[in-house]
Amino acid sequence: MNKRILIIGACGQIGTELTLKLREINGENAVVASDIREGNEELMSSGPFEFINAMDYNSILKIIEKYQINEVYLMAAMLSATGEKYPAKAWELNMTSLFNVLNLAKEGKIEKLFWPSSIAVFGPTTPKENTPQETIMEPSTVYGISKQAGERWCEYYFNKFGVDVRSIRYPGIISWKADPGGGTTDYAVEIYHNALLHGKYDSFLSKDTKLPMMYMDDAIDATIKIMDADASTIKVRSSYNLAAMSFTPEEIAIEIKKIVPKFEITYHSDFRQNIADSWPKSIDDSRAREDWGWKHNFNLEKMSKNMIESLHIRYDEM
Repeated sequence: MNKRILIIGACGQIGTELTLKLREINGENAVVASDIREGNEELMSSGPFEFINAMDYNSILKIIEKYQINEVYLMAAMLSATGEKYPAKAWELNMTSLFNVLNLAKEGKIEKLFWPSSIAVFGPTTPKENTPQETIMEPSTVYGISKQAGERWCEYYFNKFGVDVRSIRYPGIISWKADPGGGTTDYAVEIYHNALLHGKYDSFLSKDTKLPMMYMDDAIDATIKIMDADASTIKVRSSYNLAAMSFTPEEIAIEIKKIVPKFEITYHSDFRQNIADSWPKSIDDSRAREDWGWKHNFNLEKMSKNMIESLHIRYDEM
C-alpha cells in the first residue's frame, strides 16, 4: 500500500526538513504538511499544506479522512527552554497532541505513528556517561516530564491496543535550514549563525557543558529508518536512545575557528545552564543500532564544515 503521510508540526526545526525529505522519497502529493502557522517558502510550495491545531482531535481526523492518511508524524511540541516559561501550556500541548494521535491509531484511523522523545527524559540522577537505554529517569523540566509520560503512554497503547507507535529520543539537533526553536541545545545552531554574521557569540552555556548532539541529516535519516523498519524489529516501544556525537561549546568554537579564524566566543550562563546540567553527556544507543540498523554519518568536524558552507550560500542568497 502506498504511503499517505501527515506531518503535524511541519513548520518546526525538524518538521520542515523531515517534510521535504519525505516528499523527495514518496512524492510531493503523498506528504501533507500541517501546522498552526505557515512554513518557509520551500515547504509551502513543495506539496499540500493544511492548518491544524495539534490539540484539536476533530481537525486532525478531518485531514486524515480528506487525504486518506495512513502514517502520522507528530512533530508539534513546546521545547525545553520555552516550556519552562509556560509550563501549563507546554504540558497541555505536548500531552493532548499525543493522546489525539494515539487515539486515532487505536480507532484504526491510521496504521503507523511516529512521536519524538528527547534526552530531556533524563534528569540529574541519571548516569551522565553512556546513558543506557533503561535507566533512572527523573526529569527536571516540564518538557522532560511530558516526554517521559509520553513514552509510558506510547508503550501502554502498543501493549494494550496494538498501536504501531515508534519513537526515538533526540539529542540536540543542529541544522542550517531552520532557525532555532527554543531548545536548550540550540546554542549549537546559534553559534554558527553568529560566527558568520558577527564573528562572535555569547554562549548561554558554560564552555565545558558537554551534551549529546546530532546533525539534522542524521536525525532525519534515523526518523525515516525507524518508520521503514519491519515492526518485528522494533523491540522498544517507549523510545529508543539515539546518539551521534557529544561536545562542549568550547570544542565547537575550536572547530569554527579552523574555518573562521577571527571568531570569538564568550560565556554567560543563564537559566538554561541548569537544564543542560541535568542531562546526559553521552548516550548509549546500541539498542537502536542492533534492532533496526541505526548508524550516524556526521561527526563535529564534518558537521561544522557543512554548516558553514551551507550558511554561506544561504546568506549570499538573501
